[in-house]
Amino acid sequence: MKKLFAALIFAAMPALALGAGGNYPLDKVDIDLTDKAAMQDGLRTFANYCMGCHAAKFQRYERVADDLGIPHELMLDNLVFNDAKIGDHMKIGMKPEDAKAWFGAAPPDLTLVARVRGTDWLYTYLRTFYEDPSRPLGANNKVFPNVGMPNVLAELQGRQYIGCKQVQVVEDGKKQFDPLTGTPITHEACDQLTIEPKTGELTEEQFDEKVKNLVTFLAYSANPVKLESQRIGTYVLLYLAFFFVFAYLLKREYWKDVH
Repeated sequence: MKKLFAALIFAAMPALALGAGGNYPLDKVDIDLTDKAAMQDGLRTFANYCMGCHAAKFQRYERVADDLGIPHELMLDNLVFNDAKIGDHMKIGMKPEDAKAWFGAAPPDLTLVARVRGTDWLYTYLRTFYEDPSRPLGANNKVFPNVGMPNVLAELQGRQYIGCKQVQVVEDGKKQFDPLTGTPITHEACDQLTIEPKTGELTEEQFDEKVKNLVTFLAYSANPVKLESQRIGTYVLLYLAFFFVFAYLLKREYWKDVH
């Protein structure tokens, strides 16, 4: 019972640390847990930009390397930035008390965050940071207003701020077009996320792909056995279907003389 209670507490930690969030509409993202190249890129982003503050302490370097097809030496040389061994958990050197002093709260462990929050939430959250001088760390977020986290991907994305731009008019979920010219009907909206051109290392499309790969890795980390479970489940259903035929024939044989 104690182990079950502890597991429930660990599962709830990301949600408790990240808070309730806002009502910003989420963008859909389709992830593919069979795409090892995407997960490898996501792991690279996670190690370089996230693990300074966030651990994945319920995951092991060795398991990740084996699942993603990364040689152990390559993993240790390029994606492990402390003295951890290949069999160690993916922990960080930052002490919780230091993190609380610097950020107001210790950054949550991210092993299970994709299961708690969902991939759409993560994908939208990571792409909706914007500059806000009123915040202690100079950044805010559309999905999670007043978040206590800087935009760690800013150098890739570029300077994003709240600005005015032309957006297409949508009524009843349908985009509106001029009946004479067929051109989209637009209006100026001044609460839109706008990226200053040429301030980031990646284009908007490249950055979205980079975030998608990161979310794919986090989805894998939250449930490393998902594909294996699905494969076994398929075999179980096929077995049950096969067994049902013989069970039905046996039942019919037993009941054929019963009137």
